[in-house]
Amino acid sequence: DLGINLFDTHETYGDSEAILGRALDGVPRDEYILVTKWAYPRDGDPTGDPEELTRAVERSLRRLNTDHIDVMMFHGLLAEHHDMVVERYVPVLERLRERGLVGHRGFSLRYIVDPAQCGATAGLRKTPDLWDVIMLKYGILNQHAAKEMLPLAIQHNIGILNMAAVRIKLPSPKLLEETIADWKSRGLIHQDALPDKDPLGWLVRDDVESIIAAAYKFAADHPAISSVITGTSNLAHLESNVHAMRNPALDPADSARLKRLFGHIVEYA
Repeated sequence: DLGINLFDTHETYGDSEAILGRALDGVPRDEYILVTKWAYPRDGDPTGDPEELTRAVERSLRRLNTDHIDVMMFHGLLAEHHDMVVERYVPVLERLRERGLVGHRGFSLRYIVDPAQCGATAGLRKTPDLWDVIMLKYGILNQHAAKEMLPLAIQHNIGILNMAAVRIKLPSPKLLEETIADWKSRGLIHQDALPDKDPLGWLVRDDVESIIAAAYKFAADHPAISSVITGTSNLAHLESNVHAMRNPALDPADSARLKRLFGHIVEYA
């Protein structure tokens, strides 16, 4: 009813695959897009069994109650594991595509341990022809992707799913104020660039109902962004997020100010 037709999940997200499979039962399969992921060995073990990817896809298909996955991603790709994943696991993924079990190839990132998202840079620089979709983080406090990753995605016609665009600091006034204070103390932003209290309150005006709404507008506005992932267990929350992105984008002057303030910062926030 809200116009959402893309669903992102992962076998480690509790029972989400099975729940999603039940929720979509009876909906024509060509009316929605399923994205799920497989976590390759976290230590980058080059001796891992490539066929574990096949088994993971088969498990996901059963739980999702479908005969194909539209986008299958390597979950949490780090730059130092890029070559191993490409050499060891991409051939398996290609065979799954040939069998019609998987539609498109992609990967997500481990933003907590890699705020510069070097995994995306590695994939976009070294093997852009391999990837159809990349899931990364781009938002008010996390704009680093706009420098190289997003332009490369446009150049190579790679879709971008924008994950966690509002987490972690923006929804919490206390955490946001602490983050801005920390960045001021370290010289990342000028002391008088923003007020100490409610530092982004100036965004809330006209059709921008909250800082969270401003954040979703900003996250959706870059031309490289194909879709913004919004996770929720609350219907009102979901409706509010969708409303924010349906309404007009941020005032261009406000967007430009945000880019001047935070565009150079590369930190987990």
